[in-house]
Amino acid sequence: MITVTFPDGNQKSYDKGITAMNVAKSISNGLARNILSGSYDGQTIELNDPLTSDGLLKFFTWSDTQGKEAFWHSSAHLLAQAIVHFYPNAQLTIGPAIEKGFYYDVDFGGDMIFEKDFERIEKQMLEFARLKSEFKLRAVTKQEALNAYKNNPYKTELISNLEDGTITFCDHADFTDLCRGGHIPHTGYIKAVKIMNVAGAYWRGDENNPQLTRIYGVSFQKQGELKDYLELLEEAKKRDHRKLGKELELFTFSKRVGQGLPMWLPKGAALRERLEDFLKKAQKKAGYSSVITPHIGNKELYVCSGHYAKYGKDSFQPIGTPEDGEEYLLKPMNCPHHCELYKAIPKSYKDLPVRFAEFGTVYRYEQSGELHGLTRVRGFTQDDAHIFCTPDQLKSEFKSVIDLVLYIFKTLDFTDYVAQVSLRDPNKPEKYIGSDENWAKAESAIIEAAAEKELNTIVEYGEAAFYGPKLDFMVKDALGRNWQLGTIQVDYNLPERFELEYKGSDNETHRPVMIHRAPFGSMERFVAVLLEHCGGNFPLWLTPEQVKILPVSDKFNEYAQEIAKFLEISDIRALVDDRNEKIGRKIRDAEVTKIPFMLIVGEKEATSGELSVRRHGKGDLGTMTRQEFVQNIENEISQLIN
Repeated sequence: MITVTFPDGNQKSYDKGITAMNVAKSISNGLARNILSGSYDGQTIELNDPLTSDGLLKFFTWSDTQGKEAFWHSSAHLLAQAIVHFYPNAQLTIGPAIEKGFYYDVDFGGDMIFEKDFERIEKQMLEFARLKSEFKLRAVTKQEALNAYKNNPYKTELISNLEDGTITFCDHADFTDLCRGGHIPHTGYIKAVKIMNVAGAYWRGDENNPQLTRIYGVSFQKQGELKDYLELLEEAKKRDHRKLGKELELFTFSKRVGQGLPMWLPKGAALRERLEDFLKKAQKKAGYSSVITPHIGNKELYVCSGHYAKYGKDSFQPIGTPEDGEEYLLKPMNCPHHCELYKAIPKSYKDLPVRFAEFGTVYRYEQSGELHGLTRVRGFTQDDAHIFCTPDQLKSEFKSVIDLVLYIFKTLDFTDYVAQVSLRDPNKPEKYIGSDENWAKAESAIIEAAAEKELNTIVEYGEAAFYGPKLDFMVKDALGRNWQLGTIQVDYNLPERFELEYKGSDNETHRPVMIHRAPFGSMERFVAVLLEHCGGNFPLWLTPEQVKILPVSDKFNEYAQEIAKFLEISDIRALVDDRNEKIGRKIRDAEVTKIPFMLIVGEKEATSGELSVRRHGKGDLGTMTRQEFVQNIENEISQLIN
């Protein structure tokens, strides 16, 4: 007999050799129908493999990341089977699950795959799926594996880097693939598939290696789920921040300026400024002091901080000066500069906490293939701040930052989020700096603060910064996509590296603790996410143009300008559309550019002094006096930001 422990702490005894699937059936047939994969004592298992020792059993369904991974990884096997069916000379490489679906990298040799081929591959995958072939994992020796793939240099390379005794093959039907495991019970679970696109990909991501064909796909348990997903993708295309940014004239890129270096057009600059002003106002109330630091720094600054050792090779290269041996770097982080600011004036415990805030632009080299609109750039502005406090102040300061982040999310209508506690990878200590003692203190502070604020949290190992653990806010947008927005980090290490001190009440010198925080993360990425979240319909207080005044003919242009000046006095952003166009065209254009309010100006309005008001997406709101209209806008803004 073996004892199986479940996540809720309950235990049951079973015959040795029982499968995880049969354990599930012993609990409920409903559970057995829904589970896709499992783990035993933290190790991924096949649901049909025997359990031979005591352990902790976890089941994963479609609602779990692990369940989706198993489903999509199994689908990648099915894709590979279909490819070999049509292209017997194709050489398979790797086929992992990704965030939304899966891919398989293939060397087709002289063959090509086109969009017209997608449908027949999809049909063949579903044909294979209907056979309900069981996924079976089996161990093989290194020599057996090498012999099996002697004609495939890609698989041979992978196998050569594996230890004998750790190599497994996965069989289903008449198809076999090199695989570490983690599958659904059988192919019949896969009811809907779609080949999304093909792209080029270098073997192992190295441009010096052969170029492969990467085939992307997605799969589901129901045809309706695929239909919903494709509809979601269409909506995502409409909301793409790159498309909306161009339509709304917010930002642009120039090859002459350089890849990944966004430039903000007047409307976009105005939007950014209002976001900055919003946060600056909140920061001022919270006791932050604004600072400004240079865009470059001496190389030694980043050697001291540890950034150069970690990122120097893959970042922008040092800038030489006429002075022999003198080198500078484009600023990749604001924190080393803020450490030097802290050192500039001696501190006592009475001066702490010190809170430095800066909208500091930083520069990091991203490979051209990784660049994507505003979400992945080479120059971006962080809403950065660093808090220097005593250990006793740490938890309360951390909780105050959490409050600030939540206030921002509430104001901008990000209501669905989870706080990710990002800890270091215990198996890779070489990735991090600092003592185990400091890491333990920092990790405990984050976990306790998150618990006391009653945040919905998940724990991820290996996601910490190299100098300290983090609390990352994972936000779900209007389309259900997850984004990392806002981060808070605890750091005992940089204060040591920069020898930061304060005089305590005992008249002895002590090290402060440092908190890094950026509620937006970066202005660029935040604007991109916000733009897609609201589909370009920004909150009224934030939108670059709040009101468009539309005279029905040229003779009412002067009156329209009079209204614009009146609104300007009330701090309402209004523009007059005085083009020689019909009123219908002016209304349509204002709708397309998502102007919240339109004021129609004609004979009736000019005579009565009232305004004919339209709302974007809602249509005619009737007539209002100027004062009523202003009050209406002020009330709406007040509700949004208070």
